[in-house]
Amino acid sequence: MRNSIGLGRRGLLTGLGCAALAGPAVAVVRPGAPLPVPADRRLAFRIVRNDSAIGSHVLTFSPMGNALVVRVVVDIAVKFGPITLYRYSHRAEERWDDGAVVSLDADTNDDGTVSRTAVRRVADGYSVEGRGVARYVAPPDSLPATHWNRRMLDVPMINTQTAELMRPVVTRVGASRVAFGAGATTEADHFTLRGDADLDTWYDAGPAWVALRFTAKDGSVIRYERA
Repeated sequence: MRNSIGLGRRGLLTGLGCAALAGPAVAVVRPGAPLPVPADRRLAFRIVRNDSAIGSHVLTFSPMGNALVVRVVVDIAVKFGPITLYRYSHRAEERWDDGAVVSLDADTNDDGTVSRTAVRRVADGYSVEGRGVARYVAPPDSLPATHWNRRMLDVPMINTQTAELMRPVVTRVGASRVAFGAGATTEADHFTLRGDADLDTWYDAGPAWVALRFTAKDGSVIRYERA
């Protein structure tokens, strides 16, 4: 999301991009490692602003032999009583083959501002096009910043809303407990991203994505809680 009632963080709800490492070493997930596809092929999060639920972020996984399709659906509505003050939707589809990204297509409606990002694998990396961004070729180790794959912390990331290539500083803080489902908690590795992005994210030993948190422009705290 960007702008509008102070919730914007350069598209961080859908595509924060980052990778340059500093501080304590990040636990590296090697490119050849199996992709962390959930057993039930689904990850779902409630999006909470301060203490109020404002939407959902759902990823579904469709393995087909060596191929994998990941679909992302984000819907947000911030209301004051019956009046909707802000609305956001994001749809993305990643295609993988033999552990490597082949393409990504993403469409975003940020309270009436529509954008589209297209990523295609080419000989020397990834061709990236987006609204307001001149076409460029991202490095061959880049990944779409769709969060579910912890490998994205170790490489350049492509913001799926803005199409920007981003490289914030990533630091591994260590293990901590975070909300997980209705009233439960789980232990997960805590990482901070600073610079191009400014947020905290958590992954379990899987490594599955389990939580996200950042402070919005208006000072409100945005949290992702596994649904």
